[in-house]
Order: sequence, then C-alpha cells, then structure tokens
Amino acid sequence: MLSELWRRLVVTAAVGGLGVGLVACGEPDDNAPHTGTTSPKAMVLRLATTDTISSLDPAGPYDIGSRTVQANLYQTLLTILPGKPTPVPDAADCQFDSPTTYTCSLKEGLTFPNGHPLTSSDVRFSFDRMLTLKTPGGPAPLFASVNSVSTPDELTAVFNLKAPDARLPYLLTTTGASIVDEESYPTKKLLDATAVGSGPYQLTAYRPGESVTLARFAAYKGSRAAQNDGVQLSLVKDAVALNQAITNGKTDVAYRGFTIGQLDKLRTSSAVQVVESDDAVIQFVAFQLKSVTSRKLAVRRAVAQLIDRPALVKKAYAEHVSPLYSMVPPSFGGATDAYRSEYKQPNKAAAAAILKAAGVKGAVPLTLGWTPTRFGPGSKAEALELKRQLDASGLFRVTLRSAEWPAYQQLVRSGVFDLYLAGWIPEYPDADNYLAPFVGVSDPFPNGYRSAAATKLLQQERAEQNGIKRAELLEQLQGVFAREVPVVPTWQGRLSVVAGKDVQNVSGALDPLAFLHLSGLRK
Repeated sequence: MLSELWRRLVVTAAVGGLGVGLVACGEPDDNAPHTGTTSPKAMVLRLATTDTISSLDPAGPYDIGSRTVQANLYQTLLTILPGKPTPVPDAADCQFDSPTTYTCSLKEGLTFPNGHPLTSSDVRFSFDRMLTLKTPGGPAPLFASVNSVSTPDELTAVFNLKAPDARLPYLLTTTGASIVDEESYPTKKLLDATAVGSGPYQLTAYRPGESVTLARFAAYKGSRAAQNDGVQLSLVKDAVALNQAITNGKTDVAYRGFTIGQLDKLRTSSAVQVVESDDAVIQFVAFQLKSVTSRKLAVRRAVAQLIDRPALVKKAYAEHVSPLYSMVPPSFGGATDAYRSEYKQPNKAAAAAILKAAGVKGAVPLTLGWTPTRFGPGSKAEALELKRQLDASGLFRVTLRSAEWPAYQQLVRSGVFDLYLAGWIPEYPDADNYLAPFVGVSDPFPNGYRSAAATKLLQQERAEQNGIKRAELLEQLQGVFAREVPVVPTWQGRLSVVAGKDVQNVSGALDPLAFLHLSGLRK
C-alpha cells in the first residue's frame, strides 16, 4: 500500500522585530546580558506509531503507515480537505472537458525543494513511470482507465481516458497520484533512499524501521501549508512502547497501535487528549459461494436477518468500533444503510420465515472462518459472538475454524468455509472502492460472487459524471448487495490519536483513509 518519505530539517527562523534588546529607565547596566535579536524556538512535533513504512516511492507498494509519510511529502493535483466530501485543487484545478478528457491547469510557480520547477512534464512523467513500472502491490491498477497524459503547455496536463471514469478526481487525491521530480527519479526502478516531492514537508532524515524527520517546505503552494516547522516520527515496536512514548511526555502525538484497554485508561488522563474519528477500515462476513450451503440465497438472507451489530461491537470491541449497515461507510458520497433498510432489526421469526419459504429445514450447519491476528485482537471475540447469535436462533449450528493469515487465505479460496471474517481498507476515497472489488469486474474478491445487476450498475456509476445521478446509482448498487447478500457488513473502524493537551488541530489531521495529514498540527 503506499510509501515513505523523509528529508533534512530546514527551519525557517522568524525574525522577531526588536533588534536592540530591552530599554530601561536610567543608565544601561553593562553587566546585564545583551539579548540582541532572538529567534523563536522551532515548533517541531514529536510523533510515534506502530505503523511500518514499505517504500518512499509513490509508484511502489504501499501501506497505511507509508501513506502518512507520502501524503505529507508529495503533492497531488487534487486533495480532499477535512469536512469536504469532494476533491478540491492542490497543485491544479481540474475539470472534465468530455467524458474521456480530464484537463488539469497547474498553479504558477510550483517548485520542488531542490529548486526544480514543477511543470506538466513532471505530471506526465509521474504517471507514465507509475503505469510502466506496474509495481506488484502498487497503485498502477487504480489508473487502468488512463490511456495517456498529454502536455499542451507547461501548466496544462490532459488525462486521456480509455473509457469514461467518474472516479478519476478521487483517484488523483491518492498518494499513488503523487507528483515526483522527473530529474530526480529513475524511469525503470523505484527510488528507495530519498524522496523529492512538492508537498507541505520535505524529507530531512530517514532511518528505515526507526524514524523519519520532516521539515516544513516553505515554498509549498497548495491547500495544506504546514503550521508547524517540522515533524519527528518514531516507529515503535508495539502497543507497550507506543503507550510509554505518550505517557512519559516525550511524544506529542501517538497513533495506530493502542489496545482498547490503553485507550480507555488514556481517556481518564488529565495529561493527554484522545481524538477519534470513524475511518475507512470496515469488517464484514463474506459468504464463500463455492459452498453448496452458502449458494442458497435464503441461507445468506437469514444470516443477514439475524446479525445484531450493536451487540457484536459491544461484546467484541467494547464499542470502540461502529456498527455498519452497508459496505460503504456513512461519510462517503452515495452511502446508504441498505442492510438496515432491507432487514430492519435482528429478528428470529423473520429469518425463520425466509428459510421456510425456500424449503430449508432444520438447523443449518455452517463453518465460520476467522484468523487470529490479521484483523486485530477482537477477531476471536467477534467470531464467538457471531456463533452465539446464530446458534441462539436455533436456525443454524455454527462450527468455528481458525488459521493464521497465509493459510487462512488458502482455506478461503479453496472453499473450506461457508462464511468467513474479512476486512477492507479502500485505496481511494470514493464509494466505488467499497463495491467494485466484490462484483468481479477486474479484481474479484475471492468468494465467487457474480451479479449481472451489480455489474451493470457498477459500469453505469463509473461512466456517470452528474454527481447526484451517480450517487443514486451507488445507492442502487448497495441495495443489490443487501438483497443478494454476497457479504454482510458488520462494523466500521475508528482512528484513535492520543496527543498532549497543548497540541491543536488534532481532529483535522485524521484522514478518512486512516492516515494523518500533519500540516495543521500546532502546539
């Protein structure tokens, strides 16, 4: 998933005005210290996380930890600001000239920290390079609709599409769409040791697996100018080290890695603030349609009718996650609570009626798969609670089976489980990315779901440029999911950040894709 970035700390000193020190009544004291002109102390924030960083290069494989670094080092043509559901200009202002032509007009005077100007040639190079490299696990598949990028002049980049793609503005906000300096990046390989972007920060130091240092890039021209002078990020090994980093006062902000118990205790502390927001991580139950049992629509619908999400998140996660009633979380355009509309409240009688109407008799045996570590420490409790709910109805008899991640993936694909726990982290901030992977158009989710109705709606929403009509198509697609039940969404994650009481603008740093924008932080 995304990559890493870090450079040399350049602090811009603010000259504080009074060049001759203090003036007192009477004669000056020659023995008093002469203060002269002083520079205020640099506002450098100290951060800690258990995240890992896989690559500095935005064309490389990426992860959530890398996104935090990349999003702060590189600039994209468009961005999504806190509280804004749609893309806004960052390096450029963009618009569709036709369904297959998307033109971006760059701001004047953009530069990289090395002094090189940022022009449309750098934009074309960045996309050509990323699409040519096709790094395994990298962002190239997201931009499969891009045929070419043309550059009529130094400030204009035109995306020529193979087919209409209404997702493109959202894709251009991702770190995979980062603009790199064509004079600094090799064409045929990744650049791992350094980074040259035009974002709010520049990389000043990088120790793989240990730390990253960023400095404010004073020449940045975009929507996220840094309000601090820099950031020092430490990569710690586990929740214990993360908790120590924030409680001993040596860290200003700590995130991603706390246990539920640690967060509960930190909420009672007078020394820190705990800031949370729903993030883009979702969990769901997937039906394996290789299973004869799961191929029965009535079985899938009856399970969906029985699952009690509030009870699940309370018992398995102490309400540190939020119940989810669609594959698309509420903060994304076009989201609708399709499963709540379809099934109302958990209801044993309604589930029994579904099975009876389909001629399904007796307690249906189901094998529920789960994996101990991949989806967090609550996975076992979640599997046990799902089993309890389904068994308590008398309509199902659930057997649990677990395996660690590599083996779990193989068991999923082979059809050993009738249904299994799974999670999803989107790659771009659009409802499409919560639905397309499960329809089977290009990179199908491994449960074998195919649907003519879903495929048609997916193709229509991708081609629709009217935002209102597209949202309606996305709502219809979620309705198909709720009726056909290839998956049952259960909960949406939360991004929890713990910061010192003197740190400001923490909530604005939290990106819905589960990483942090650091430029607004102050203390």
